[in-house]
Amino acid sequence: MPPTARTTTPVRHTLLAASLAAILCAASPGASAQAPAEAAPAALTTPSLKDLFEAAWSRQPEAQALQRRHDAMRAQRRAAEAWTPDPPAFEASHETDRLTRNGGARALEIGMTVPLWLPGERAASAALADAEAAALQSRVDAARMRLAASLREAWWNWLSTGVDAETARGQLDSARRIAADVARRTRAGDLARADQHQADGAVASAEAAAAQAETALSVALQQIKALSGTTPNVRPAVDAATEREPMTAQATAHPALAEWQDRFPVAERAVALARTQSRANPELTLTTTRDRGAAGERYGQTVTLAVRIPFGGGPRHDSRVASAQADALEAQAQLELDRLRLQSESTAAQARVDAARLQRAAAERRAALGRETRGFFEKSFRLGETDLPTRLRIEAEATEAERQAARSHIELAAAISAWRQVLGLLPS
Repeated sequence: MPPTARTTTPVRHTLLAASLAAILCAASPGASAQAPAEAAPAALTTPSLKDLFEAAWSRQPEAQALQRRHDAMRAQRRAAEAWTPDPPAFEASHETDRLTRNGGARALEIGMTVPLWLPGERAASAALADAEAAALQSRVDAARMRLAASLREAWWNWLSTGVDAETARGQLDSARRIAADVARRTRAGDLARADQHQADGAVASAEAAAAQAETALSVALQQIKALSGTTPNVRPAVDAATEREPMTAQATAHPALAEWQDRFPVAERAVALARTQSRANPELTLTTTRDRGAAGERYGQTVTLAVRIPFGGGPRHDSRVASAQADALEAQAQLELDRLRLQSESTAAQARVDAARLQRAAAERRAALGRETRGFFEKSFRLGETDLPTRLRIEAEATEAERQAARSHIELAAAISAWRQVLGLLPS
């Protein structure tokens, strides 16, 4: 192998080992306090997961319409506090016989119709408005958690495909160095032409793998852009991107549970309101009439007070009550299902973190052995003691071991992120 290949390869291995050591230190329990200081340089070149989340949330319809929904809730509460369920109505009419016998008969009527609250309707409307206002924030929080789940998945997929792309590029460089060394030795008569073909084939295979990895990386980056509207230029180091491992004290009510918990009183109060609205609202009408029977007569003045009371609602009222009751039952049942699901997912997420930590340790041992074995067979191949197929196989195994070691750090970080998601914790 040329001198440049013999000096470059150890340097690359040294850098990779240093990176893995830094990642291991950051993921250890004593390194959590140092992580923010080490992550600062990366944050200058690429947004963090938290930054991307805030950017993504600002683009969501729920965030853009939030202020208008607050305004609607306040308007609904003011409507429940009003004196009447609907605004009063003004009525006016004018009667004349000018187009018929034209005897001078005239009548002018002016009135006001005021809708009246049904018994208990006003209080029920106010209670429903309060419940819906309280449920608005929990609904927004649940939407934020759903967005966080999608962004977390895209984020760790991006970092994972980045590792694959870097590994593929490194494997391609290694294959090209081996092919160049084989070509030199073939020209010198130390190796056969078949070895040259095999080395060139390894380069072609590495080129295809690199192209595939770059495509996957590009797709993952577009997923980030689609969610956040931002295209990061530089991928952060895994230790800088890793979220803090949750503590037991951090476990709070999950926004998904809070959403259904707030939906249930809304449904219950909707049932109460529907029951009070068993008929249309009564109406109080006050009118005054000024009229005369013929020309020359004096105008008379009368005042009329009338009440309009509709009959019962019948099937329409029954339908509204049944629909509101169904919503209440659905909210209660969904709350129980989500509570059981989150309990199960929390246990599974914690177990995934423990398993990922063990897998990381095993992958690092395998990578260290692979690097050492690569060094042995690299020297042996130069001395002519190892054939090319064995050299290529050892190189591929070492590269794959390094890739798995790097991915194991990402898988642990992704498992921690998924655990936080189950606990209802936003990206940090």
